[in-house]
Amino acid sequence: MAEPRPRVWVSQPLYGDIEGRLDEWFEVRRTPEVTDHAPEAIAAGLADADGALVTLNDRIGAAEVAGAPRLRAIANVGVGYNNLDVEALAARGIVATNTPDVLTETTADFGFALMMAAARRITEAERWLRGGHWQGWGFHQLLGADIHGSTLGILGMGRIGQGVARRARGFGMRVLYHNRSRLPEAVERDCAATRVERDVLFAEADHLVLVLPYSAANHHIVDAAALAKMKPGATLTNIARGGLVDEDALADALQAGRLAAAGLDVFEGEPAVNPRLLGCRNVVLTPHIASASLSTRRAMVSLAVDNLVAALGFGPDAGRPPSVVTPPAGSAAPRGQ
Repeated sequence: MAEPRPRVWVSQPLYGDIEGRLDEWFEVRRTPEVTDHAPEAIAAGLADADGALVTLNDRIGAAEVAGAPRLRAIANVGVGYNNLDVEALAARGIVATNTPDVLTETTADFGFALMMAAARRITEAERWLRGGHWQGWGFHQLLGADIHGSTLGILGMGRIGQGVARRARGFGMRVLYHNRSRLPEAVERDCAATRVERDVLFAEADHLVLVLPYSAANHHIVDAAALAKMKPGATLTNIARGGLVDEDALADALQAGRLAAAGLDVFEGEPAVNPRLLGCRNVVLTPHIASASLSTRRAMVSLAVDNLVAALGFGPDAGRPPSVVTPPAGSAAPRGQ
């Protein structure tokens, strides 16, 4: 009699032709429609599973895996993984993986577009036009800020930050960055970027882009004091995680005109958005779509499937999933973007 196949829970509907590859090795239980799973539902989904394919919506920590004695691997569809308590998973011997690299260029594209939309007041102008306010061309209408020849500041210089920096070269921008450690000289040359201290970055950037991972240490790293260091007329773009920014302090700066504009793809309480930001005319708001191109989202799911198959001991990379984020028990979680 054949041994029972390992069981896998897929928490959200993804791309059937891709995650359908799981059927070759596993007994798969799928969620038929997009679902905001309560913690109890996540625990139930994991209870008899050997592995799980999950998304950023699914928060998994010690409580959710406490009743899952068979669970060995969780494959997260996303480069960020602050929805997972990786230390708690590691303590249980559960491997967690993410999907880096495949979304780098798409996210960098979007970050640059969001920065430009904020600086040039594109969505504000469209709302104004659609509202019937345009009565004719005016010399001083909707004046924005130039991108070309300006100073770009990048906070967090991982893969995506480097992608943003490379795009800036075509606009003749001066690129400054702050990272916990300096990049290799060859990478700095490729990005035409100079490392500076964080206060210098805030003070000198005409356009500041946040591309650093979220952690407790980085919570509200952009607060009222940091915003006060920025140039009058500067812009802020966040394509990383909402918790990096004190949104009330940002709303204060935008409403007072101390900051010209902001572009936000992520929010601290998403999908809820701070009502004060909704009331600001000078902020571009998008619903966490920086990686949302069809080819990129499919590549993310494909990598997550590869990770899960390998983590559970099957396929050509059996035992060697491509992108593990779980630290060895007792060590700090890996960081990066």
